[in-house]
Amino acid sequence: MKLADLALGLQFRSGQHIIARDFYARCLPISSSYSRAVGFFSSSVFLCCPNEFHSFFAAGGRMRLVTSPHLQSADISAIASGYRDSPTLTKTSKLDLLLKPTSILRSRLPEFVSWLIATRRLDIRIALVTDDDTERMIYHEKLGIFEDVTGQYIAFSGSANESRGGLEDNFEVVDIYRSWEKSETRRAQRKKEDYLDLWRSGTPRLEVIPFPVALRLGKLRASNGDDETNSVPSDPKTVAVITNDQKGIEETLGIPGDIALRKHQISAVEAWFKNNGHGMLEMATGSGKTITALSIASTLYNTVGAPLFIIIICPYLHLVYQWREVALDFGLDPIPCAHSTSTWREDLATRLYNAKVGSRRIVSVITTNATFSGEHFQKLMRASGLPLLLIADEVHNLGAEQLRSVLPPSAKFRLGLSATPERWYDDEGTKALISYFGDVVFEYTLAQGLADHILCPYKYYPLLVALTDSEMEQYYKLTIEIARLSGGASSPNQKEPLVEALLIKRARLVATAENKLPLLRSQFISLRGSTHNLVYCGDGTVESPVDSSITRQIEAVVRMLGRDEGMHVARYTADTELSRRSDLRRHFASGALQCLVAIRCLDEGVDIPETRRAFILASSTNPRQFIQRRGRVLRNAPGKEFAEIYDFVVEPPLEVSGPGSPYFNITRSLFSKELDRISEFAALAVNGPEAMHRLLDVRKRMHLLDHE
Repeated sequence: MKLADLALGLQFRSGQHIIARDFYARCLPISSSYSRAVGFFSSSVFLCCPNEFHSFFAAGGRMRLVTSPHLQSADISAIASGYRDSPTLTKTSKLDLLLKPTSILRSRLPEFVSWLIATRRLDIRIALVTDDDTERMIYHEKLGIFEDVTGQYIAFSGSANESRGGLEDNFEVVDIYRSWEKSETRRAQRKKEDYLDLWRSGTPRLEVIPFPVALRLGKLRASNGDDETNSVPSDPKTVAVITNDQKGIEETLGIPGDIALRKHQISAVEAWFKNNGHGMLEMATGSGKTITALSIASTLYNTVGAPLFIIIICPYLHLVYQWREVALDFGLDPIPCAHSTSTWREDLATRLYNAKVGSRRIVSVITTNATFSGEHFQKLMRASGLPLLLIADEVHNLGAEQLRSVLPPSAKFRLGLSATPERWYDDEGTKALISYFGDVVFEYTLAQGLADHILCPYKYYPLLVALTDSEMEQYYKLTIEIARLSGGASSPNQKEPLVEALLIKRARLVATAENKLPLLRSQFISLRGSTHNLVYCGDGTVESPVDSSITRQIEAVVRMLGRDEGMHVARYTADTELSRRSDLRRHFASGALQCLVAIRCLDEGVDIPETRRAFILASSTNPRQFIQRRGRVLRNAPGKEFAEIYDFVVEPPLEVSGPGSPYFNITRSLFSKELDRISEFAALAVNGPEAMHRLLDVRKRMHLLDHE
């Protein structure tokens, strides 16, 4: 049965209905989630239709609640205990208390609420009015949403608070809006959007914070007594202020109420635990590695208990703050160890000491590869003596000799994350990663992500670019020299320094080929008014067709699309300040900024799901780079039906690619690496056969028709 099967009126009003019996009891058993926002909450709500609440929670239902800071003293203590003592409380289920006689359930409500919180079946956030006179003003809204597994939902609003008094005893009313009824859909959507904004603290005049944070900051207000019949608290000016005198709630850890793990994420968690807390997850970009890793940390904490030291390592500074944003939702308060030691060393030392003496349960930090490998961080880590969970984002980076040498042997639990954990042309580094983290214990491919609709379908357009006469001459000379130094081998030895230098020089020549810019301009003729475009440039220079001046390709693209074509364009590079990057991503997401132009800065980890089109002017033959870049484009976003990838591919000059050329074999080998990327992109594109057909002539000429 689903919510759309229910025969419901437009409202439930006391005198004609009992809201708990006639509305809640019918919706709860067939809902997968229940979201509520009220002025006042009391745990007495679970005395209403307890059997139906039991069915809801037993089926995996999750409830999230936003309420004002005015709560009963007993509820505050029970909720705090749930967040603080989750490793202990999760070991024994309290769900069947809902099936006990009312008198028993009433007397044991605190332990039931603590258990709900500890298992994250219930997650609570506190709404604070941000106006100046906050002593007089309180959050007093009443809003709710029942949603089922089909995605259909019932939104409702009215006068009832979330208490037994509000749902059974007082004279109240709620109006309902069903997502599947055309006349009600718009209002239902508006209510759901309002709730999502509220939960994410995006509502004007309000700040919505997790319950543990509100407790730590002294924002809660306690009223006395058991409020089953009266949901109106004492005068706000006379109630007690609750301060955090309960140690151990500084950091909590649990899967937030607004996150439901997907099947592949659940499988990844199970695989890591089955491998005794070691292993790497090879998961496609955009498939939820961050949430999976923090879910593993949450499950581990509830399994092994406190204390627990969590270190999350990221390759770049911007990823530190991206991880921190998600970690906060899981209850952590990680120290960002990514700047000078003066900003984090003392704080980390204090937290570690408090954990060692038992006054703190969790210590978490997020750091960059560079800071992690520094002596100050290493010294504190070695001296901690705490059970350690090491999470390595983009774990392939840690296979570098200097980084792998400082990985702590004391880490009892080890988790590596990457879409491409194998290091390119570095078997030794790859073996070192496997030796330390363990094998890949779970793999989730891009093909699976597309099939599961977790990633967005895409169209792929390889665009052949001809070299100019001058570029052909340089290409020809470089290819001859590469062939000479390689001793006639069909594949060049890329570890030979002279060969490597020549390959880099030729790659830059190809990346910044002069004809790419006119071709890019032609693609934007019909896209001047479009938004959410991303252009990847090479790091070389190009000659201006206007005055023959030499400029970087990225500058030429920004000038061409911005000044010449009149589009709103911005560059996004390693030199862009962090605050500026955040602004750029926000403006890009809103559509105010039509196009971002980058070199490599967006290759790893940055979330810009709104991207609709990617124009790849330059790409290395390293599979990691093009896999990461494709992943940037395939994240789902509202209103995004499919993505488009335009790949600018230089056609090998006939002089070195024809069958009669003495350099045919090496040119064929080099282009086949380009074809590896093209074939990879085309294989999963919705227009794959058409994309490969675009290259039919050049594949025939180079005897690569069998290359798939």
